[in-house]
Amino acid sequence: MTQSLSQANLTYKKIFYFWMPLAATWLMMSVEGPFLASIIARLAEPKYNLAAYGIAFSFALVIESPIIMLLSAATELVNDYQSFMKLRNFTYVMNAVLTAVYILFIIPPIFYFIAERIIGLPDEVAHLTHIASIILIPWPGAIGYRRFYQGILIKYNYTKRVSYGTVVRLVSMAVTAVILFTFFDLPGVVVGAVSLSVAVVSESIASRFMTVNLIKQIRESESSGEDNLSYSSIIKFYYPLALTSVMALGVHPIVTFFLGQSRMSLESLAVMPVVNSLVFIFRSVGLSYQEVGIALIGKKADGYKKLRNFAFFGGISAASTLLLIGLTPLSDFWLFDVSGLTKELADFASLPVIIMGIMPALTFLISFQRAVLVHERRTTQITYATIIEVSGIVISLFAMIYLFDSVGAVAATASYILGRIAANTFLMFPFSKAVKNYP
Repeated sequence: MTQSLSQANLTYKKIFYFWMPLAATWLMMSVEGPFLASIIARLAEPKYNLAAYGIAFSFALVIESPIIMLLSAATELVNDYQSFMKLRNFTYVMNAVLTAVYILFIIPPIFYFIAERIIGLPDEVAHLTHIASIILIPWPGAIGYRRFYQGILIKYNYTKRVSYGTVVRLVSMAVTAVILFTFFDLPGVVVGAVSLSVAVVSESIASRFMTVNLIKQIRESESSGEDNLSYSSIIKFYYPLALTSVMALGVHPIVTFFLGQSRMSLESLAVMPVVNSLVFIFRSVGLSYQEVGIALIGKKADGYKKLRNFAFFGGISAASTLLLIGLTPLSDFWLFDVSGLTKELADFASLPVIIMGIMPALTFLISFQRAVLVHERRTTQITYATIIEVSGIVISLFAMIYLFDSVGAVAATASYILGRIAANTFLMFPFSKAVKNYP
């Protein structure tokens, strides 16, 4: 049957060609939000609809967060047909449970209690958010389904097909948005939510079709005999990864709360989405490296040194490029000409961009650290690191805003960096222990 890439003759060129489609996938996904926001902004009542779209999307992200790591789980755990079936069944149960939680969440009394009483949304925004949330019901199941099958594609060296699936997602999203925008008189939040739902369902279907022949080969092959994967072992392996995703996504509303309490809060809230979108472009290439490390390190870790060196130079290159933008007139070009900030806000955002300059390098590092620990099936350490990172962000924000009266955007970006450094430092201990006997 088709095998994953051999580590015996692993070269930097092979790592690069394996990694590039995954990096391209993340880069393509980074344009999805700005595109839909630009469509919604051109329809009636953009302020209410943009707010509702952003909130509904955040709700969907939080509920889907436990299944995000299925990509890494499938890449690591699917070694034969027995392990494929066990993890597939696990995925289906996870999808069903999260979809049920989502449906429970959008029951009107529950939803409006959370949206209006707890969060304090205005009536009109809460109503539009509820409509969008109903439209996004397919979101958790579709995300879990496609990440499972994409993990299998990565496992067996079909990374280009993962990027093809993202192309399907973006094209279906864009076509749906343009059709609804041009031919129908709909609220902007409906256009955005329908386009997102169509996109993720299309990508999940495409991912399944792209694995048809591969799954036939897995079914027909003999069992590897290396793992007798059980549901209890899947749960033990996976629940720390799920907790990691939940905490990582849950920190963003906390940061938003602190920004609202900070000095120059309005300016900070205005520029942080622009700063984060720029930084995410460079972080994304590092985020995609986790699955590269899991897939290519090899059962005896023969690929470790090449992967380590590639991560080092990749991180330095990405961070250097972002710092080049932040420290030169390219910053004004991006923030003012491309992003459309006023000159005052563009100047205000320049320091947060510089502060975040090393984040791409730290992202490459943590992705490689996590890859090694997933390979060693020591996923609990990853959860501990995320707890430390989130705690570091919150404590730093509290201190800088309430004790030192820092500008919100500066406090937020500095806290992100301090939290990540704390997580990287913590992971160095189990990471070093894991690689101690690697060739």
